[in-house]
Amino acid sequence: MLTVPQVVSTIIKRSRYLSEALAKDIINVSSLALYMKPEIEQILLKKVSEASITMAIRRIKDQLPHKPSHKQIFTSPPEMIIRSNLTLISILNSETLYQACSKFFNSYSIQRRQFFTLTEGFSETSIIMSHSLRSKIQHVFKKETVILDLLHLSSITIQLPNDAVTSPGVIYFFLKSLAWEGVNIIEIVSTSFELTLVFEEKNIDKAFTILKSLFPDSPKA
Repeated sequence: MLTVPQVVSTIIKRSRYLSEALAKDIINVSSLALYMKPEIEQILLKKVSEASITMAIRRIKDQLPHKPSHKQIFTSPPEMIIRSNLTLISILNSETLYQACSKFFNSYSIQRRQFFTLTEGFSETSIIMSHSLRSKIQHVFKKETVILDLLHLSSITIQLPNDAVTSPGVIYFFLKSLAWEGVNIIEIVSTSFELTLVFEEKNIDKAFTILKSLFPDSPKA
């Protein structure tokens, strides 16, 4: 049979935002208990006291880590590169898609100044590219099924330190700050030591300001 502490723990741990707010002591425990009470009673199918919920929250709060791992791996502000005038095309995977990809790479050379990423998913393949490559992509993939086509995009590429590969919470560190500020991310592309976030052009200035603010010691632009 489930207990109040077990249900409280489940509710808190399913939300990274809530866990972090508790760890930083920026949320009122009594108010949180009152907010959680209806859901807890619905799960347990019985009335529970606010005092029991508050006690469970305080115990969990004491067990939460207070020092995020990202502070230990970023010894200096990371380099951030902004690219603009990008476009995204998502194509339904097919038996002929690989041939089309091979044809594109054999027919066109991608200049260093141009942006191009190709990500294959289970059912679709997404291509994010400089707008100058758009007509070439459309020509080569004209027989494929395009399921998403977006213009007027920009990206921010963040250089990650070597320890990022084995450190939990590094990508979340960037994403949660953008989510809290209501900035929508169109696409995420990552390699071992780079994180690229794609936005609508109208959001790029706000996104960059938020990401730079995570490192107060960053030099002024």
